[in-house]
Amino acid sequence: MKKLFMAAGLTAMILTSCSSDDDNNTPVVDNGVVAPVTYTFERNGASTVSFSGQTTRILMANELASALKDNAKTEAELDAMFAHVEGEADFSDPDLNASNKNIRSKVAASTDFFSANVTVANAIKTDFDTWIANQVSEVYPNWNQPATAGVPGSIQELNNSSVRYVDAKGLELNQAVAKGLIGGLMADQILNNYLSTSVLDAGSNTANNTNKVLEEGKTYTTMEHKWDEAYGYLYGAEDNPSVPVLGADGFLNKYLSRVDNDSDFAGIADDIYKAFKLGRAAIVANNYDVRDQQAQIIREKVSKVIAIRGVYYLQAGKDKIAAGDMGSAFHQLSEGFGFIYSLQFTRKPNTNEPYFTHEEVMGYINELLAGNGFWDVTAETLDMISDEIAARFNFSVANAAS
Repeated sequence: MKKLFMAAGLTAMILTSCSSDDDNNTPVVDNGVVAPVTYTFERNGASTVSFSGQTTRILMANELASALKDNAKTEAELDAMFAHVEGEADFSDPDLNASNKNIRSKVAASTDFFSANVTVANAIKTDFDTWIANQVSEVYPNWNQPATAGVPGSIQELNNSSVRYVDAKGLELNQAVAKGLIGGLMADQILNNYLSTSVLDAGSNTANNTNKVLEEGKTYTTMEHKWDEAYGYLYGAEDNPSVPVLGADGFLNKYLSRVDNDSDFAGIADDIYKAFKLGRAAIVANNYDVRDQQAQIIREKVSKVIAIRGVYYLQAGKDKIAAGDMGSAFHQLSEGFGFIYSLQFTRKPNTNEPYFTHEEVMGYINELLAGNGFWDVTAETLDMISDEIAARFNFSVANAAS
């Protein structure tokens, strides 16, 4: 399978002047730590960067998202893709079939948020299981029937050939799964697991990293590898992950690109990339203060991406309802639903708290789906949720909606 081991040259140097022939990738220097121009680290001529498991799960999630739109699939087939068992022929890629990785085990599975909160973790996994099951039991049987309030089926966008397939509430369940994974898999593992000091510094990791004791048979220390695994959940599907161009998958990578392309938030992608590079260089340099500072930057910026896109889609859905284009509205609101659901996996910098708790998020979900769901949702409800999200992240609804 392509892109399993991401590598390349140039070990981060300490307290030395650097120059770059790319003005957009000027090396960052912080407290004596110098980040390389690209996310490339070597030891004795061999790359120390590896995040094959993250790439595998992104590719699995891509196939699952596509399969949810195939009404010939059975629930058993979709469940098997979500909770893959090594050696089972669940995917088109034989390397994915041979893998011992799966998606479900890593949903709501971070050390910081869910290791001591199994009840909520199981409830979240059950949400994904239910969305998959209901796609098969409710949406597929009505694939060619017009959707109406309280009745699942198909609905076409105005002035567009796209047809959307929704449940009785107007929700595209495939979007709930796909966008929910942005928080439940990618963000949770990045922000609350691999960048966590409880993971980075677990056991003898700090002493081993300081003394450059490598994992058996590997080129990297455990701490280096954990940081790289966080990087992999964002950039693991890139053709050249050391120099990401974004838009490489349908998950966090794609929507970071979308937010960065908004002039109101331009530069956020570079901020995240620089923080990943500098944090990794700090690990090489044994500077754990700089490492942790970069983790906080990543937490803030990645969380903000999720919030911005949530508001964007709620406002886009509101506008489409006003225009009488319910097919487009339901699509926009379904994407927004997934981003709202993902807010519970965000992380306030320098805290062990999400920007929105599980209870707050489920409150929003219940408001969106009250009565006949998107068929009934009001502009006032969409504005209220948007305003509360924007206020907590300190951006304007108008900027996010543009």
